[in-house]
Amino acid sequence: MIGKIDKNADRVKRHERVRAKISGTPQMPRLSVYRSLKHIYAQVIDDTVGNTLVAASTVEGDIAKAVKGKTKREAAKIVGAEVAKRALAKGIETVVFDRGGYIYTGRVSSLADGAREAGLKF
Repeated sequence: MIGKIDKNADRVKRHERVRAKISGTPQMPRLSVYRSLKHIYAQVIDDTVGNTLVAASTVEGDIAKAVKGKTKREAAKIVGAEVAKRALAKGIETVVFDRGGYIYTGRVSSLADGAREAGLKF
């Protein structure tokens, strides 16, 4: 009998491979993306000390109101713009993009596009 493929375990393996190569520094922190079935989360992280500098998600009150009635891709773009706005307010202009093991399409690419359009550089 063939077992069911655990797609999340495969994603975690991809993420570990990527994380072995990239790391966030104080000059260029890491923009990390996590995508669940309903929501999307983005964090700007300084890996040298392990601090989250900025975060945004569709769970937050003001963003949740803004994304109500929109598609998940549109919501991801709004989250990307919001995390970029918060990062720029803290003086962070350039980041390393960590797609979290997800394929760079759909909501992940929409989040990145929203962050770029808001002024964040990758």
